[in-house]
Amino acid sequence: MHWVLPVLLAVIGVTALLVVTPVRGYRPWPYVKPNSSDLMFGGSKKFEGSSEFVHMRYHMGPVLTAHITIHPIWYGRWQKSQKKIIREFINSISAVDSKQPSVAGWWKTVQLYTDQTGANISRTVLLGEEKNDRFYSHGKSLTRLSIQSVIKSAVTARTKPLPINPKSGLYLLLTSDDVYVEDFCGQVCGFHYFTFPSIVGYTLPYAWVGNSAKLCPGVCAYPFAVPQYMPGLKPLKSPNGDVGVDGMISVIGHEVAELATNPLVNAWYAGQDPVAPVEIADLCEGIYGTGGGGSYTGQLLNDKGGATYNMNGIRRRYLVQWVWNHIVSYCTGPNALDQ
Repeated sequence: MHWVLPVLLAVIGVTALLVVTPVRGYRPWPYVKPNSSDLMFGGSKKFEGSSEFVHMRYHMGPVLTAHITIHPIWYGRWQKSQKKIIREFINSISAVDSKQPSVAGWWKTVQLYTDQTGANISRTVLLGEEKNDRFYSHGKSLTRLSIQSVIKSAVTARTKPLPINPKSGLYLLLTSDDVYVEDFCGQVCGFHYFTFPSIVGYTLPYAWVGNSAKLCPGVCAYPFAVPQYMPGLKPLKSPNGDVGVDGMISVIGHEVAELATNPLVNAWYAGQDPVAPVEIADLCEGIYGTGGGGSYTGQLLNDKGGATYNMNGIRRRYLVQWVWNHIVSYCTGPNALDQ
């Protein structure tokens, strides 16, 4: 991580573990990509991540073309109001009648990606059965491997286990604000991978996202919180009145978009290294609106109360980063001013 005064450019590192290596972790800061001629950003067409040098390629692996069902696992203590914010975001992905710009409009870019038969990513994303782990069954400090053990507990529970759905189920582990996960805050705010049969008994695409409200809101809930070492930068007002959860929404969107297009880490990604693939949301970190790039989030919207957002859900508003559109080779979102 280094500074280009007066703006911070966060260098997103890739954590390489000997046993489990989830793909690139997500942080909402703008960033500089690892050195690679394949990932150079140029100045063509648009500023929102546009580049003729980014080669998003399909590597013949499966993508989620059937109806997608997301199974949240609530680890730790969650307020009912917090769960409602996240549930409605998930339900909003397929809510095509929502006011524009909408979460469903954002998902349309994800739908552009196809498998080897030409079938598109499903437009239907459903909120599936949920599991509560309010007593911290694996403690308040989780490793990347113990995250898989939490998922195992959820799908093998004696009472109301989560259904096993390897083909179109996504298992979303959400940790409360008093839970630390390996590399949380320092390197990642969320990541995705797939479970190992040796641990869980099945190969299941999953993601983890943590609530950073107590641990590092200035890192993982940006721009609704800012780092303490940047006193001149004012945080934006969050649209649902919960800085930690509102910050999680964009991370959840990031990971779900990448799970849909690269569930087993062998489908859509850029770069030469399948161990550290650069995926459709990685290319647009920190970009939320037209003109976004570098340290600028892009042009956003404000409600009557002064809260900042860029898309509408069913009844709520959210701030969600854009994703890479491989057809036009730049980042796109439903609140773009030129569409």
